[in-house]
Amino acid sequence: MDFILSGLKEAFWLLINLDPETISAIDVTLKSSTLSIIFSLIIGLPLGFCLGFFNFPGRKALKLLSDTLLAIPTVVVGLIVYAFISNRGPFGSYELLYTLPGIVIGQTILALPIIVSLTATAVEGMEKKLYFTLASFGLTTTQMIQSVVWELRHALVAVAVAAYGRVVAEVGIAMMIGGNIKWFTRTITTAISLETNKGEFAMGIALGIVLISIAFLLNFMLYFLKKRARIAV
Repeated sequence: MDFILSGLKEAFWLLINLDPETISAIDVTLKSSTLSIIFSLIIGLPLGFCLGFFNFPGRKALKLLSDTLLAIPTVVVGLIVYAFISNRGPFGSYELLYTLPGIVIGQTILALPIIVSLTATAVEGMEKKLYFTLASFGLTTTQMIQSVVWELRHALVAVAVAAYGRVVAEVGIAMMIGGNIKWFTRTITTAISLETNKGEFAMGIALGIVLISIAFLLNFMLYFLKKRARIAV
């Protein structure tokens, strides 16, 4: 029990004094996860909206595929990306392996099914009465889409928050693609794993506190958005 209390004390000391190694891992995590979410939202929101809004051949199969990929292990994504960007892969000449852009690519792929599937589900779950009401106004297709997006704005932000939570806590992609290089590609999760194995319990706890704080903020945002959506209704 003493080593746990001692670790907690040292962990808070590292955070208060802004330990460079700890801050570096936090910085890499926030950069990679934020960039990957931005890219995945740009790609995933339109795809998810089309999947939930329009009827077309193969729609159910694509929805099933996106739902299935929700549970894809991060190490599998890391393995696939590694195969493509390693020296022997088709994109090896771009030298993306063990770099921050490489991590961003992997995490973007990880977040895409989440955003596509949850966005499609949100659009499908929209009340039919609202569709009929909007259609009665004689809106164009573009205006209809804009109106639906506005009505679902809280749900879509919740989708982004959920995807961010998945990305920021992953370890497989960051370890396999980033290589856990100190000062460059070491993230919070990979640093926790490494430092704990080395016996550096304090830094592991410090980074764990940061990770839990991020998770708490994300869940608080989700709670706030759901509460606001209920009030709006």
